[in-house]
Amino acid sequence: MKTTQTLLLIALAGCAAQLVDGGLGMGFGVTSTTMLIMLAGLTPAAASAVVHTAELGTTLVSGVAHWRFGNVDWKTVAAIGIPGSVGAFAGALLLTRLSMELARPVMSLILAVIGFNLMLRFSRGLTRRKAAAKPHSRGFLGALGLAGGFVDATGGGGWGPVTTSALLSAGRSEPRRIVGTVNTAEFLVTSAATAGFAVGMWNDLLINLAAVGALLAGGVVAAPIAAWVVSRANPIVLGGFVGAVIVALNLPVVLAAAGLDDALWIVRVLILAIGAVLCWRGVMEARAYSKAASEREGRASDLLDAPAAVVVEPQRAL
Repeated sequence: MKTTQTLLLIALAGCAAQLVDGGLGMGFGVTSTTMLIMLAGLTPAAASAVVHTAELGTTLVSGVAHWRFGNVDWKTVAAIGIPGSVGAFAGALLLTRLSMELARPVMSLILAVIGFNLMLRFSRGLTRRKAAAKPHSRGFLGALGLAGGFVDATGGGGWGPVTTSALLSAGRSEPRRIVGTVNTAEFLVTSAATAGFAVGMWNDLLINLAAVGALLAGGVVAAPIAAWVVSRANPIVLGGFVGAVIVALNLPVVLAAAGLDDALWIVRVLILAIGAVLCWRGVMEARAYSKAASEREGRASDLLDAPAAVVVEPQRAL
């Protein structure tokens, strides 16, 4: 039975994760899992199980909303979601079988890698790429889904950072279609991960139902604030900051497990400093891209507004 203080901390984790997800369109799982382990003291398997059970409802609602707005490519949902479900189920079972001594550094390593991915992604700025006409191969989508699902279950999150980032970088479809398709497929992945945790740790899952409710409550409270964050916060700064914090919290755990536990506070400070530099670089890159795009639009507008040349035909001699 969770104490009131622990449930409040879990609700705080849900609130913070929803703010991140609202600002970036991803990151609920990795943010809430990190906070559930660090603040609420949950084991890696319990934290991932709580997060995925809570996400059953949110991913279903998100998928339906994207479908109604025409943001879903159902062929891609199947191509990426079915292998993702297999990877998530296998990852959940594996995590429930690992000892606490091994599970903690393994999950921290996965979360640190995801954090690095966020830092590097947002350091390049948010630029729009022209969608290529050639679609992804089923082999690529299947491998991406399998890897994304496995990482999502074992890391307590990561489906969005892994799959959405890869598909956006490839530039084979519109961003709204990529986000909508990945979010819809996430319901399949979340369902499979939850089923894996139910098989591997059913009793623990029942014990943590109050934690699932607290996480959902925190997310619901933060949802209106998250909507405001989307319109106000700079996504480059938010993404880079969240990535740096996730790395700073999880990488020292990996180093300590490897016996490198001297002056870990210096490691955390260095990571946050590097994150700040990468955020600044991302903002500068985005500004340069925006300026170049504005100049191109200005030149195109000048060409359209320029008066057409008047051609005067010589008069014929009478």
